[in-house]
Amino acid sequence: MRILHLLNHTEQSNGHVHAAVDLACEQSRLGHAVAVASGGGDFDKLLAHHGVETFAIDHRRQMIPLLKSSWALRRLVRTWRADIVHAHMMTSAVLAWPTCRLAGVPLITTVHNAFEKSAVLMGLGTRVIAVSAAVGASMRQRGIPAARLRIILNGTIGAARFAQRDLATVALASPSILFVGGLHPRKGLTDLFTAFDLVHRRHPAARLHIVGDGPFADSYRANVAELPCREAVRFEGSQRDPFSWMRGADIFVLPSHADPAPLVLSEAREAGCAVVATEVDGIPELLEAGKAGILVPARDPEALAAALSGLVADTRAIKHWREQSQNRIDHLKITRVVRETLDVYDGAIKQCGRKVAPVLPHLG
Repeated sequence: MRILHLLNHTEQSNGHVHAAVDLACEQSRLGHAVAVASGGGDFDKLLAHHGVETFAIDHRRQMIPLLKSSWALRRLVRTWRADIVHAHMMTSAVLAWPTCRLAGVPLITTVHNAFEKSAVLMGLGTRVIAVSAAVGASMRQRGIPAARLRIILNGTIGAARFAQRDLATVALASPSILFVGGLHPRKGLTDLFTAFDLVHRRHPAARLHIVGDGPFADSYRANVAELPCREAVRFEGSQRDPFSWMRGADIFVLPSHADPAPLVLSEAREAGCAVVATEVDGIPELLEAGKAGILVPARDPEALAAALSGLVADTRAIKHWREQSQNRIDHLKITRVVRETLDVYDGAIKQCGRKVAPVLPHLG
């Protein structure tokens, strides 16, 4: 099968990019011809190393660049002979839809960020993939027919991005609590700071490490500077691979207000952390409805503090939830995500009455 992925860029530190890159590399490993058309970025070398072709398609939301990109994409789909076009963001879907209609090529769209109003445009796809059941429900409420929706829960374990991963462990003094993610209000960091202040009053030895960066970094530092727990909170900045921090942490915390299916939970579970996260969007699905991690209500610092304190106060509880994090962890492997995605492609191709060449074994 000849699969063309379309996304805004291939820069690191962006969940939908990571998911698309993981998918493309694994599909190539299985023997499919795979290409990524985007604005380019950090992952282009990794893609090339894994046999994925890359093409430049400008995704800037300006009239002239988009018109040029539309023509360039039309040529690419024709000359590269794509069997499937898979768009991962709204701009990509809008660019691809007319080209796919004219060429008779199925368009697959993946809804990574259902909280954005523009996500409804992902309904342009022949098939629409939702990265969690919660995202699927949201898209149905927006008028996307259930017949075109498919649920494929995010998973990243075993992805090519981690093939050369350094398995070192960052030494963190216990009891340690770790957050990894973008410093953005959607991630619920102000709730976490309030909750940790309560935890720290009861357990002064506790430490909170914040790994990540974002537009609100300075305001969050200022926020923490006003709290009694300020000396126990460490802003560690952006890290190329936070997995070594996860391996060193006792507890991983994700206090999100909205999070369709955060890949970081897959990594935290793989690292063996005890996990505490909010019960929103796709988070319960990634934590096996509370069997693989503790779920708390969103926007409730007191409930978050109670869950964290219960772990900090009892090493046996941490050990128990570390073990629980491995509950059905194989379900989060990239091999399962790819298998289910290829099934979606097959269904869309059959609907369009197309035929594709059989997949040859990958000899690389």
